[in-house]
Amino acid sequence: MIRLEAVTACAAEDRVAIEGIELHVAPGERVVLLGANGSGKTTLLRLLDGLIFPTTGRYFYDGQQITRRALRRTALARRFRSEVVLAFQNPEAMLFHPTVFDEIAFAPRQRGLDEERVRQVVEQWARTVGAASWLERSPWELSAGEQQKVCLAAILAVEPRLLLLDEPTASLDPRSTGWLVDFLDDLGLTTVISTHSLSLAPELGSRAVVLGEDHRLLWDGATEELLADTELLVRANLAHSHRHRHGRRIHRHFHIHDWS
Repeated sequence: MIRLEAVTACAAEDRVAIEGIELHVAPGERVVLLGANGSGKTTLLRLLDGLIFPTTGRYFYDGQQITRRALRRTALARRFRSEVVLAFQNPEAMLFHPTVFDEIAFAPRQRGLDEERVRQVVEQWARTVGAASWLERSPWELSAGEQQKVCLAAILAVEPRLLLLDEPTASLDPRSTGWLVDFLDDLGLTTVISTHSLSLAPELGSRAVVLGEDHRLLWDGATEELLADTELLVRANLAHSHRHRHGRRIHRHFHIHDWS
């Protein structure tokens, strides 16, 4: 489904954010994307979503090279935008309608569905994420966890094949985080999900991709194997060691970073 060939891309101010990335993702895979702050996780997700493009290298989706020029072609753009969706870390960045109903209805309306079918799609996804009782409310009245559910319903109403999530648990409490993990597991979609939470990583994907602080691919393999490799976690700045004092005894051991 996804193939990146030696892709380098820049973030703001022409600063290289990912460099020389080789990555293949097959349909149905659940990939968890890890790396320290500034390693390029968000840039990689934005590139996969066609919001930015490689400065060097090539990006293919379903055999079609994705470039700025290619996405000017209406048929490809319509297909790509309906099949590949990205949820940003901050749900407020995705909300711009007066009611929850209108948020979820936006994509179906863009697809030209009649209002009765739009209503059916909205109600279906609202029930699925537990937002059925909020449809007439303003998204701005909701908690961060509730807004996250509305954003999920809105992008899933597109009926995508590839779901990209940027730190989806960052603003969630433990109960909402548990709900999200179960929900994503039940969806059965191809997913690429970035997180800082190593404890959640095995639940979000059986395959882990780690970006190093040099913006290059540091690991691509089984999530459980990654978590057993303390040396690599330290190199990726996902684990650290520091001194612990117990009375007169001082010793040092490793901790993983778990910021979500």
